[in-house]
Amino acid sequence: MRPYLLLSAGLLALPLLTAAPAMAQVTAPTVSITDIGSLPQPLPLPYDEQADADADVTRAFERAKASGKRVMLNFGGDWCPDCRILAGIMELPEVKGFLDTHYELVKIDVGRFSRNLHIPPRYGVEKLRGVPSVLIVTAEGDLVNATDSAELAKARSMTPQSIADWLARYAAPAGRG
Repeated sequence: MRPYLLLSAGLLALPLLTAAPAMAQVTAPTVSITDIGSLPQPLPLPYDEQADADADVTRAFERAKASGKRVMLNFGGDWCPDCRILAGIMELPEVKGFLDTHYELVKIDVGRFSRNLHIPPRYGVEKLRGVPSVLIVTAEGDLVNATDSAELAKARSMTPQSIADWLARYAAPAGRG
């Protein structure tokens, strides 16, 4: 190829590169504790076995469409230590405020992998690989974190800050789901 053709092809591609929106990074909250042993005790029991998960999910998407937030579907069970640790970190004031700003949160009880398992396939996750599993979904229903929805299933081995960083990784800037 002639050099002037390379140059002109490069110049033609430049507008295409600049037209794509940049992924805005949301800064994670600074967590006030450094290890999970410092979480307030007893740890929360975050999942309501009697909740109507389908109705809760529907309402969360309605709120997300109005607010521009993303929907966070948190699947787990009160029997799960990692789920309770995640819930304890999510209840810390600095993390709770962050979540309230960026997400419509739905806590979905899966029992002993016997309840509400029809919900993840709606977003392309055929089977939960562990709990907690956290799906981050746009208000339009597109799964944002397809490859690491079960990463928080090892919450016991993570620091509170690394969990907050994970939660921030998928947060859309306020009002831009």
